[in-house]
Amino acid sequence: MGIVSKATEVVGGAVALLRRYGSPSHQAVGQTPQIPEARKQGIMTLKLPAAAGWKDGRLPSCAPGLQVNAFASNLDHPRWIEVLPNGDVLVAESKEQPETPRTLMDHAQQATMRRVKAIGVSANRVTLWRDADGDGVAERREVFVENQNQPFGMALVGERFYLGNTDGIRRFEYRPGDTSLAGGGEKLVDFKPHGHWTRSLIVSPDQAKIYAGVGSLSNIGDKGMAAEEGRAAIWELDVATDMARIFASGLRNPVGMAFEPVTGKLWTVVNERDGLGDETPPDYLTSVEEGGFYGWPYCYWGRTVDDRVPQAPDLVARAIQPDYALGGHTASLGLCWMPTGTLPGFGEGMVIGQHGSWNRSTLSGYKLIFVPFANGAPSGPARDILSGFLSKDEKLAYGRPVGVAVGPDGRSLLMADDVGDVIWRVSAA
Repeated sequence: MGIVSKATEVVGGAVALLRRYGSPSHQAVGQTPQIPEARKQGIMTLKLPAAAGWKDGRLPSCAPGLQVNAFASNLDHPRWIEVLPNGDVLVAESKEQPETPRTLMDHAQQATMRRVKAIGVSANRVTLWRDADGDGVAERREVFVENQNQPFGMALVGERFYLGNTDGIRRFEYRPGDTSLAGGGEKLVDFKPHGHWTRSLIVSPDQAKIYAGVGSLSNIGDKGMAAEEGRAAIWELDVATDMARIFASGLRNPVGMAFEPVTGKLWTVVNERDGLGDETPPDYLTSVEEGGFYGWPYCYWGRTVDDRVPQAPDLVARAIQPDYALGGHTASLGLCWMPTGTLPGFGEGMVIGQHGSWNRSTLSGYKLIFVPFANGAPSGPARDILSGFLSKDEKLAYGRPVGVAVGPDGRSLLMADDVGDVIWRVSAA
């Protein structure tokens, strides 16, 4: 028996013996979530459905009044979307690069991730998709930039295009209508690779700053906090000076970001730590304060101490409680602000692509959801926009939601699906 098979058997046997609690109907969600008491897992739960893709005409399920179609197909692990002012749609195609496994758990985790195409050879490119006739299906594909290092976030400021590779931010010259970038660009900011590798980007409303999400190297500072320097944070890049600094910290893995227009605040979705149970702690949506500290790795959901970690009482004392819980291990990655009028039956609020769990006994996430806002804050329970990404027995994943953006027409949403290798378009039925 190979080491991967043996590791999977060991983990599977341990999982069967561990007591589990929590279910999708009892998730820690909302502004006042009921978070179960932490229960340390000696061996972390591993459960991930096999990648099946969309076959025989199967489509995601829509909320009433909506329809879904493939805007772009036959991509290679599409992760993130950026809509340019001229209506062109950019898609980052990239994948996690596995490090050399060192432990039995490393082998088991990588074997689990390969089942759903989450790790492997990365395309390392951004493609451009153009829907010239406006029928909701892109008919032109171009390679916008290639030979990058796990590209993810994208941002355009004037005639300068910024790309978030896993090892830093690069800047390229861009002219409206360009279908490809010339040259290798200029590296402005260095980030440490590995661990949580995605580097999302967003431009401030005044176009003066670019914010970048940089996740932690490990689950709870497993390799020491020196290895986490500059990580688990949102960075701010000044467009005029090219100077960069940490804007907020203690955010284990902040991925999608969006600006809420009433208050002008920056918001993000954060993937929380593992190994404390199915629902503990929940992933979350939160506004982000300049200089704010959000707890990782010392505490979670405000000041609930994680006693697996050597403590820093001064940091725990100033930890900020997030605004809105999204359920345990939902892997909420994609985020965009959706104005009123974009989709019928939905007002203004945040749209969140939930990639789906891999480390809880009952799967969670695997949806595109909407959190309504009023007066600059969440104002009610989340609603599904797209679902149906899992088989009923949770053994197959037809797709996994990731990045999301309002479509070029302002009356649709685009969502990247990195298992289905498609960009879905959601619009009025």
